[in-house]
Amino acid sequence: MTNLWRLSYTKLLSQLSQTKSLNPGLQIQAHLTKIGLLNDSKHRNHLINLYSKCGAFDYAWKLLDESPEPDLVSWSSLISGYAKNGFGKDAIWAFFKMHSLDLKCNEFTFPSVLKACSIEKELFLGKQIHGIVVVTGFESDVFVANTLVVMYAKCGELLDSRLLFEEIPERNVVSWNALFSCYTQNDFFSEAMRMFGDMIVSGVRPDEYSLSNILNACTGLGDIVQGKKIHGCLVKLGYDSDPFSSNALVDMYAKGGNLKDAITFFDEIVVPDIVSWNAIIAGCVLHECHHQAIDMLNQMRSSGIWPNMFTLSSALKACAALELPGLGQGLHSLLIKKDIILDPFVSVGLIDMYCKCDLTKDARLIYDLMPGKDLIALNAMISGYSQNEADNACLDLFVQTFTQGIGFDQTTLLAVLNSAAGLQASNVCKQVHALSVKSGFQCDTFVINSLVDSYGKCSQLDDAATIFDECPTPDLPSFTSLITAYALLGRGEEAMKLYLKLQGMGLKPDSFVCSSLLNACANLSAYEQGKQIHAHVLKFGFMSDVFAGNSLVNMYAKSGSIEDANCAFSEVPRKGIVSWSAMIGGLAQHGYAKKALHLFGEMLKDGVSPNHITLVSVLYACNHAGLVEEANKYFETMKDSFGIEPTQEHYACMIDVLGRAGKLDDAIDLVNKMPFEANASVWGALLGAARIHKNVEVGQRAAEMLFNLQPEKSGTHVLLANIYASVGLWGDVAKVRRLMKDSRVKKEPGMSWIEIKDSIYTFIVGDRSHSRSDEIYAKLEELGQLMAKAGYVPMVDTDLHDVERIQKEILLSYHSEKLAVAFGLIATPPGAPIRVKKNLRICLDCHTAFKFICKIVSREIIIRDINRFHHFKDGSCSCGDYW
Repeated sequence: MTNLWRLSYTKLLSQLSQTKSLNPGLQIQAHLTKIGLLNDSKHRNHLINLYSKCGAFDYAWKLLDESPEPDLVSWSSLISGYAKNGFGKDAIWAFFKMHSLDLKCNEFTFPSVLKACSIEKELFLGKQIHGIVVVTGFESDVFVANTLVVMYAKCGELLDSRLLFEEIPERNVVSWNALFSCYTQNDFFSEAMRMFGDMIVSGVRPDEYSLSNILNACTGLGDIVQGKKIHGCLVKLGYDSDPFSSNALVDMYAKGGNLKDAITFFDEIVVPDIVSWNAIIAGCVLHECHHQAIDMLNQMRSSGIWPNMFTLSSALKACAALELPGLGQGLHSLLIKKDIILDPFVSVGLIDMYCKCDLTKDARLIYDLMPGKDLIALNAMISGYSQNEADNACLDLFVQTFTQGIGFDQTTLLAVLNSAAGLQASNVCKQVHALSVKSGFQCDTFVINSLVDSYGKCSQLDDAATIFDECPTPDLPSFTSLITAYALLGRGEEAMKLYLKLQGMGLKPDSFVCSSLLNACANLSAYEQGKQIHAHVLKFGFMSDVFAGNSLVNMYAKSGSIEDANCAFSEVPRKGIVSWSAMIGGLAQHGYAKKALHLFGEMLKDGVSPNHITLVSVLYACNHAGLVEEANKYFETMKDSFGIEPTQEHYACMIDVLGRAGKLDDAIDLVNKMPFEANASVWGALLGAARIHKNVEVGQRAAEMLFNLQPEKSGTHVLLANIYASVGLWGDVAKVRRLMKDSRVKKEPGMSWIEIKDSIYTFIVGDRSHSRSDEIYAKLEELGQLMAKAGYVPMVDTDLHDVERIQKEILLSYHSEKLAVAFGLIATPPGAPIRVKKNLRICLDCHTAFKFICKIVSREIIIRDINRFHHFKDGSCSCGDYW
């Protein structure tokens, strides 16, 4: 108490105001009241100033109300306290109250009320106060002028702000800081940098606030080089330990691409505040160091600092990226426990986190609870639905919000188009297309690319091509979308033409384009073109790309070169289930059943779990090698061993295995035990087995089911007719033909393709449209004579035409695959393999003929029919005559 008597009360209260020490101030007020000095205006004004700075406005108002004549100092202190504590409306109300008492503002009051106008964005009032400033002659006061500069800038009037700045007669560092701050906060970073240069030239020495603001400008520009120079100035001027500067440095290095330096400077901060923590956590998230971001969050909480909305937004992004719903829910729970009202940014962060953790119901709950839903929240929810393939929910929410008038933007349309593609809802694509045209988004590159992609996935290739052609400057994604669509829908030639156009425009393909082209080549069995794309994959350095590697395996396997497929498989860097499945399926299709099963075992040893596609390939391998016991083992144990429920495809494979092996009763029994109604692939497998074993009864039952399921398919009629013909029931063959005629079902014509150099040639039975037809038919005649000498006899029983034997022999000799092979023999170098693709199953006569031809000409003949590959070499076929 002795020290209190040594100091005057006014000086002591002034010191307490600087340290915002409320309780000692209350004690002094009590003492002043006791000794009768509270009515002294100086004491009262100092107390009002202290209470206002501490945010204890009730105490300040009580003193003000009890004052017989409150003066300008009291009111200025109160208005200043409100403004400094962010209560702009209260500051303005206090100003009006003061003004009504006919008290005039001074150089201390004007800055406070102008700051309140800045907080509330009250431009009109700010202009009125500016007028009072001019009338009262305070416009030349540097502090008032600085606050006017800030007020106009924060109300969006940057031009007026700059004009006022230029009129300040003697600008100090605060004047410059005011302008820097405004430019930086409004993202005019380059202008802020230029102004900083002007300040240095004018001879004004920057302070820590100047340098902090300019560091923020460097951060906004991503200019870490200039940022390092400013860092050097901080060190030189001794401001490097200033908390504002330290935080700005952490933020600048983190956002400028140097997280290591950001962490170094963060560690040097003695007592990091919430801004420091937010900067480093956001930096970790930006650099995708999500685990480190979570560690930093835990350290921050351990230090006693509670996260704010900015912290939680970054933390939720980390949880979303790491798919840690538990931690995200924990953060959400803390918000609820602390009774913190979620602001829109955190709400959107929660929606995004829950969606990325596949918890769309929780995300929707957050969305529905938001009091004022905006477009950002809508996009987060709609995108979340789309990413989680909740496509119906995505479209429903869009329709609902569209009628509510929330609006939409590019992001909304992209999500809706993605879901429309997922549902193959072409009508929705057309509606969104119309909406994008109406709203002016038809020129947006992202929307254009998404429209091309969605139309393509909805099999509307003409619409996709129209959008693409109308695009003024198609880019790589738009090319990729259309090329992928062409490849998926079997229009490989158009995909290849589009690729040539892409190259002609000087665009460099990416791995996705190459993958799509390789898939197109696979569907065409275009081996030579596939090799050219392989060369491009090597040229552009995509061999380490898993997608490109998998597509190479698939292309070579489907183009007839299992050796090249195996080489490509060995070069895939990180073999996943797609890589293994492609190779296992390739081996199975080429008749290497035991190799396929061995590779399946290697995959399991490698720790890769199979999916349903892998097991289809395994059963397929067993099927075409007659491995009934092995197939049954895999089929019976797939659920227990791998957690995969058998699908229609697996049942179809197993029924085909049993049927081909002559176990028709077991196959029928399995059909009857299926947990769901058999589909066309199951009945088709049974019909195929009936054809092999000439079982009319089973064939008729399977055919009847297929007539109901796929009445338009000609293959069912053909196979049933084959069964009747194989047992001499020609009357029933005629009935099947009449049924086809009456039902207007047309038999799919047999077609074969062969690739020579860069061209693909197509043949049908008896085709004479080729420019080298004379040579082709001459070659067939030559081969026929050589085969007859070797013991070949045409298998006329397989021809269903009701004509003489000699005519049947002629028809058989001109099948499309024979024409394609003959052309291959005259158009390719001696010894080169001949690769032919056929759209139907190869007939028994052609299969027999090629075993003779491959031996006669000493060439490998590779035929890819609708079921599998046949490698004819040295007089035998890789299928072992089991197809």
